[in-house]
This record gives sequence, C-alpha cells and structure tokens, in this order.
Amino acid sequence: MRWIDEYRKKRVTADKAVKVVQSGDWVEYGFGICAANELDAALARRKDELHDVKIRCTIGAYPHHTLDIDPENEHFCWNSWHTSAAERKYLSRGLYHIPMKFHELPKMTREHFAPIKVFIAMVSPMDKHGYFSWGVGNPSSMAACESAEYVILEVNKNMPRVLGGSQECIHISQVDYVVEGSNPSIPSIPEVEPTDIEKQIAGYIIEGINDGSCIQLGIGGIPSAVGNMIAASDLKDLGVHSEMYVDAFVKMTEAGRITGRHKKLDKYKQVFTFAMGSKALYDFIDDNPGVVSYPVDYVNDPAVIAQLDNFVSINACIEVDLFGQVCAESIGTKHISGTGGQLDFVEGAYKSKGGQSFICMTSTFDDHGVSVSRIKPVLTPGAIVTDPRTAVHMIVTEYGIAKMKGKSTWERAEALISIAHPDFRDELIQAAEEMHIWRRSNKIL
Repeated sequence: MRWIDEYRKKRVTADKAVKVVQSGDWVEYGFGICAANELDAALARRKDELHDVKIRCTIGAYPHHTLDIDPENEHFCWNSWHTSAAERKYLSRGLYHIPMKFHELPKMTREHFAPIKVFIAMVSPMDKHGYFSWGVGNPSSMAACESAEYVILEVNKNMPRVLGGSQECIHISQVDYVVEGSNPSIPSIPEVEPTDIEKQIAGYIIEGINDGSCIQLGIGGIPSAVGNMIAASDLKDLGVHSEMYVDAFVKMTEAGRITGRHKKLDKYKQVFTFAMGSKALYDFIDDNPGVVSYPVDYVNDPAVIAQLDNFVSINACIEVDLFGQVCAESIGTKHISGTGGQLDFVEGAYKSKGGQSFICMTSTFDDHGVSVSRIKPVLTPGAIVTDPRTAVHMIVTEYGIAKMKGKSTWERAEALISIAHPDFRDELIQAAEEMHIWRRSNKIL
C-alpha cells in the first residue's frame, strides 16, 4: 500500500481535526515540545461550543491558548504532570498538578484514568514507510495513543527524527487525523552558564566518576558544569542513560568521552526519554542512530537503572531538612515543578553496582537581598517531600558531600550541618539539639 495515499486521506485542517472534542472529554497532549500548539489554538476557537474539557499535559512548551481565552476555566481545565517555568503563571489560572513517579506514567495512562477521548502530539514528518517520529518526547506517547479514541498528529518539519529505541514512532495506520502545521521553530532552552559555586559543586561530583560510568543529568548550572568538566577531562568510555537529554551530553560526545562500550543494556547507545535544550542539541539527535529514545517506564524504571553498573545520577533540589528529606518541587505550598524522575534515579542509581546518586544544591539562596540556608531544621511548612530520607544517598553543596545511607539521625544532622553555609551552622546545631538529634560528643563544626 502507498502510505502517502492514506496520509492524504487523513490530512485535514486543525479546525476540522478538533471537531472530535466534545464537552466533558479528557484530551491528552504530547510531552513537552511535542505538545499541541496550533491544534490547541484551534480548540480555543471552539470555546463557546465546549464546557469542561479537561486537558492533560507535561512541561508545556507552548502558549496555553485554551487557558488564555478562558480565564474563568468554565470551558477548559488544564492538568499538568510536571510544571515548566513557562507554565507557572498558569498555576493560579486554571492549571492543576498531577503528582506522579515518572516511571509509572505509561501504566497510569493505560490503567488509572478516565478514558482519553483525544490524544494530540507534534511529530516529525512521515517517512517513506509511513512512520512519524515522536521526536524529543517519548515518555508515554504510545500509551496515550493506545488509550485514546482519536489520535491527531500535528506535523512539524523542525521536529528531530529519532531513529531507535522502542515505541519511538507511530504509523499512519494508527492515526485518525494529520494536520500540517506552519512549522514553527522548536522551542529551545539556552545552555545555563554555571556559576563559580556550581563549578565547585560539580568538582566534588567529578571525583566520583570513573571510566565506564553511566551518566544521568538534568538541566541547569550544575549538570552543565559537570558536562564541561567531563568534556575537558581524560575520562573515557562513559555511557548515557538519562531521563532528559541535554546539551552537556553533546559536549561530552564530541569530546570523545562517551562510547557506551561498558553498558550492560543498550550497549553503545545513548538512551533518553525526552530532550530539551539548544537547536544544536536537536540537530545532534536528528537521524542519529547513536541516540535512541524509549518510553519512561523503561528509562526511569529503578530496576532497569540498577542493571547498569557504576551508574551516576545527578539531580538538583530546593531544600533539605536535618533528617535528610529532600524537597525539589515546591517552596512551601507554592508549586514549582514536580517529582519527575528524581526519585526513580535516586533509588535506581543506589541499587546499581558501584552506583552513586547525588542531590545537588548551593548552600544558600538570595531572597530579596537576604541569604537563606537551603539546609533547614525542618522543611518549610507545606513543602513536598520529593525524596524520603530513607532513599537519599548523597547530598552535595559547595562545602562538600554528605553521605546519608546507613546514618542515624544524629549522624545525618552532623553530616548535613558540615556542608551547610558556616553562617547558619550554629543555629542548625541548636535546632538539632532541640529536636534531640544532636550528641554532645559531636565535634564542633
């Protein structure tokens, strides 16, 4: 069969495609940069015809047209798996958070929700075999596709084409409508220039990375600093198995540090579930057989991560308390992001043979000219515990590494106070004494 003929039959305008959405429906958008853009705008144009349409998204990278046009949220209600910086303005305007552990997302999509009426995703153009690539967003796209009554694709020629992994593409026979968009540029995130303190933190982490280690990085100054240091080092034969693919991996690859030859799974391949970064990153992924995507229930499964020896996981957080609880997703009750895959990698990396899990943060932050400690006696009231104290392996600031595993409460307090900013150590000691997690035999820090 000539797949182009089926493509032509299913090609429609955005306004026609979204006619399948009815009041009360659940509509799922593709992940991050693969979310609906022009189709969401078309859905917004139907506002007066619709009521209580519920939309689910993850790290929305485009304007939320349906929220912008409906300030009273009578017609559209957005629900986000993980909030991006650009989305935070919507948190008081009709955007709600769905807590999750990231590796469970496909299972939850298939089993634990009201049925998805429509799934909409932005994809790369169809190839000669009839396949569209999910591009830079593969976490749960196929799960949503399998669960939906209607599947609509928004084609963008600028979406990278990912060649391999698993469930990284969808065939025209699985699609109901195809909409050819205006091909806007894919949203990019400029690489963050690390500060001197972030470089100092990265220096502690680099000391624990060996030849053949398998790396997971997030986004931000510390991962960028780690990537730069690895690229400039003499480390060799590193592997990549990362929820998020970022520019640091491109630098490490081009410097010859990554081969994947020691990986027990996906040998020689760099594995990710979604990518966000610069245009150079997207160009690097495009048609690159060495960089492959899998659904998040594979990439982030702690049991899978644990099979990769010498795994090094590097993530960031907002604050830590003296018991070792980590908050990475809220400031008190103010929502910031989500659990994402942090807990997945904290647990998986620790169970890896020779594995190390680092949670990184600067010891303080500036709050309107006032220095505030990120290490606190207890978490800010209302703060969400992203990583329970039982799971945390190592916490890093510019003052060193605090190893948490196997330590009693007073040992944890001592270790964490030793990496707190010196200006706050006395008051942290006093708080620890009041909470009965401090021993008089402790050395003065």
